[in-house]
Amino acid sequence: MQNLKIIKETNHFLVIQKPVNIPSQADKTGDIDCITLIKEYLRKKYNKVANIYVGLVHRLDRPVGGVMVFAKTSKGASRLSKSIQEGKFIKEYILVADGKFEKSDGIMEDYLLKDEHTNLSKVVEKNTKNSKLAKLEYHVLSYREDNNLSLVHVKLYTGRHHQIRVQFAARNHSLYGDQKYGTRGKGKQIALFAFRLSFPDPITKDYLTFSAYPEINGTWSMLKNIKL
Repeated sequence: MQNLKIIKETNHFLVIQKPVNIPSQADKTGDIDCITLIKEYLRKKYNKVANIYVGLVHRLDRPVGGVMVFAKTSKGASRLSKSIQEGKFIKEYILVADGKFEKSDGIMEDYLLKDEHTNLSKVVEKNTKNSKLAKLEYHVLSYREDNNLSLVHVKLYTGRHHQIRVQFAARNHSLYGDQKYGTRGKGKQIALFAFRLSFPDPITKDYLTFSAYPEINGTWSMLKNIKL
């Protein structure tokens, strides 16, 4: 059983550091998933035998690790979901992308269309049927000329399917290790990590911020001496 790293637990929600390559919820592969891991954790901690409620309010792509919040009650789930709908969740990522950016700061805004058959998304024209607006803000933290890679901080304004991966790839800055949209790091772990999540407490309404970081080695060695 995969070890689960708990960042914060209250009566209504649980914040974890999602392990890489573990799906957020059960999928057709039948592999172990975060909801199953959390239920097992709660079952052992509280010696529960009845059904255990765990609500999924947002997702991370399977290969991506980082901070996630899950609801422990239906009240927590509905209020967290409402906060997401109202744009009160702030999701921040770090990534390593191919190439040097012309501008160290900027906004990426596109319309994305998801192909349900291939489970891939692409940038399309604004008025394309079923397309959705995707917007993010980025800031380049550092650039390594020896391997032509950039370390980038991203703040999401929308949460579209594969959004960060598609928008960066569309600008010839695909993420290192991205097996679906990438050009470099084939067979490597994708260099994308959800390092900070902020949202209002579903009960007290206090604004909360939680952070986690990948191990600083390999591709993530670029994080060394970087303050976020």
